[in-house]
Amino acid sequence: MLSLDFLDDVRRMNKRQLYYQVLNFGMIVSSALMIWKGLMVVTGSESPIVVVLSGSMEPAFHRGDLLFLTNQIEDPIRVGEIVVFRIEGREIPIVHRVLKIHEKYVKNLGGLYCRHLAKFSVFSRLKSPGLLFLVWKWFQTLLSISEPLPVLLSISKKDVGGSELHRAFKMQNGDIKFLTKGDNNAVDDRGLYKRGQHWLEKKDVVGRARGFVPYIGIVTILMNDYPKFKYAVLFLLGLFVLVHRE
Repeated sequence: MLSLDFLDDVRRMNKRQLYYQVLNFGMIVSSALMIWKGLMVVTGSESPIVVVLSGSMEPAFHRGDLLFLTNQIEDPIRVGEIVVFRIEGREIPIVHRVLKIHEKYVKNLGGLYCRHLAKFSVFSRLKSPGLLFLVWKWFQTLLSISEPLPVLLSISKKDVGGSELHRAFKMQNGDIKFLTKGDNNAVDDRGLYKRGQHWLEKKDVVGRARGFVPYIGIVTILMNDYPKFKYAVLFLLGLFVLVHRE
């Protein structure tokens, strides 16, 4: 009965009113897209708002909870943090908690050799450009460093104890990987990753959870589970916008 009333209202509208309502609908859609793009810029995430689709994170999050994400590049990933990430071959992102952090060079080589590098301060003391280049190439091979020489020159002049240089290696090579797990799952996520992958990298992260609203995203789940319901909702919303004159 409600749909028939909508159709009657559409028939009674003249062309000018109909064009106005279509334009109004287009402005609503454009405004929504602009707000979404603005959120992407502010948060640094390609998807600032996501809906939890499974119960793998219970009791922290439940199916239908709406999450608000940020993904600032300068923020380090920490153990215990809840991240949303994509896996190659899977279209839908996953919401799970960081279980372990793996820092390749800092833990295995960085601390040991950075202390020696800071102790001798070779980069700030050598005057000959040729000798400076040869010594740098030796350290570059030893530590598997790809950064240019000026980066290490500026660091070695600041620090003698090695702590600042140690942190610089961590920041510059950025080789930080991590393992995730759902709070409600018995095992970690290595079974979900693509074949041969044991760790996630920062490029896989869509965002980090900063807040949530419980169950408000259940409508999205219903529309995904029941496509006819989704089309019916969109159809009714479109009709409402077209015949709403105020």
